[in-house]
Amino acid sequence: MMEKQYCQPNEYKTIDLLAVAAAREVNNGDVVFAGTGLPMLAIMLAQNTIAPKAVCIYEAGTIDGRPIHLPTSVGDARCAYQASVSSGLFDVFNQLQRGEVDLAFLGGAEIDKYGNVNTTAIGGYMPQPKIRLTGSGGNPDINALARRTVFIMVQEKRRFKERVDYITSPGWRIPKWPFGEMVHKKEVYGDMFRGGPTAVITNMAVFRFDEEGVMYLDTVHPGFTVDDVKNNVDFDLNVSRCRGTTEPPTRQELEILYQQIDPEGIFLS
Repeated sequence: MMEKQYCQPNEYKTIDLLAVAAAREVNNGDVVFAGTGLPMLAIMLAQNTIAPKAVCIYEAGTIDGRPIHLPTSVGDARCAYQASVSSGLFDVFNQLQRGEVDLAFLGGAEIDKYGNVNTTAIGGYMPQPKIRLTGSGGNPDINALARRTVFIMVQEKRRFKERVDYITSPGWRIPKWPFGEMVHKKEVYGDMFRGGPTAVITNMAVFRFDEEGVMYLDTVHPGFTVDDVKNNVDFDLNVSRCRGTTEPPTRQELEILYQQIDPEGIFLS
């Protein structure tokens, strides 16, 4: 087996590391629900390296497509190249509802220590949000019904909060109606419980969730320290389980990203 040749920090960009770290979350044979941008880079890289049997579902309606080059969005006709199914949004969300999706890649504006994500409003929703965000889209459906979810986000203290301003997508512990006490997601979802967020990948680090559904620091990206990460989180973060430095991209992974997947520079320009 050829020895891996890892890149030096000055040989790759942040987006390269994010794509590579996300791709490493894909298991061979996974059915992956992916959105536009970094999730596309991640699933295509995984299919070209560690998970050739992974199946990608694009939100606009294609299943198991194998685009030659990176589509510009989930609605790009290139998503349908060699696809097993090319239908529509209703059909692919039906696959999600039936429990066919193993892994989903999502983003968010805010996240708390339990993995609850906000893409709706800053400053609370009622009576009037301070900032109205893009809204839920498919975020809560995908996060609630996939077995595993990986969030890809920017690392800022204002985004990693003790309590998000609004729960768009439920994490591991959520308020139970009508009194609002925080309980495990399984207690609320009952028979519909499938899983939850397993990782959060940022420009600084990779986070995971412990047995109680609480976020902890897993690895720190090259060029950052544990203190850098702690200073950009607004809650008491468990760093005792940190395994060290995130594995950087290999030269082979970068070559695949730039030469095979996105030679046009749609997202890697």
